[in-house]
Amino acid sequence: MGKLRAAGFSISLDGYGAGPDQSLDNPLGRRGSEVHQWVFGTRSFQTMIGQDGGDADSIDDGYARRAMEGFGAFILGRNMFGPARGPWGDDAWKGWWGDNPPYHAPTFILTHHPRDPIVMEGGTIFHFVTQGIEAALEQARAAAGDLDIKIAGGVSVVRQYLAAGLIDDLHLAVAPVLLGRGEALFAGLDLPTLGYALSSDEVGEAARHVTISREGRP
Repeated sequence: MGKLRAAGFSISLDGYGAGPDQSLDNPLGRRGSEVHQWVFGTRSFQTMIGQDGGDADSIDDGYARRAMEGFGAFILGRNMFGPARGPWGDDAWKGWWGDNPPYHAPTFILTHHPRDPIVMEGGTIFHFVTQGIEAALEQARAAAGDLDIKIAGGVSVVRQYLAAGLIDDLHLAVAPVLLGRGEALFAGLDLPTLGYALSSDEVGEAARHVTISREGRP
């Protein structure tokens, strides 16, 4: 059985994974994009969005590449899928990414409102899970087989899985920026008591890469 991981998850120095006032025009909240600047110049990111260029030999690129490799399924919060709230309406919205999302694997969206699965190009199938985080994980494990499962955000979803002690490894890209407000990743969480400890720490070109792992995981 693979691990449950959150990888390439960007936060500010003061622990915010998104800025305040998220909207359709500003999905990461005000100044939220600043915590992701480290990845935009990497070859891995440029390739993912269908562009040439980017630095292929940097520490940051290595973390960006590994943050998308080896996953057989993904779990997302509804905010990561789209800006709408409440019932799904006409079901026209199919995500931020166009016809070919970057996941290329079964992807499970946590929501309170049911919706039929959506088959996209490139192997991505969006499944909408209304029974909570453990049900989403159970379905993702069945889909992933022996491969790892990635929690691809947002902040609330990562917090819920951390609080339940279900994440095996959390790779954080800590950007050199202070947001002051937004969605705080660690507020109220006692990570050592939950069984987590620092397992690696490396300084990249534009972010510090820290991995926190659940102790006792083989």
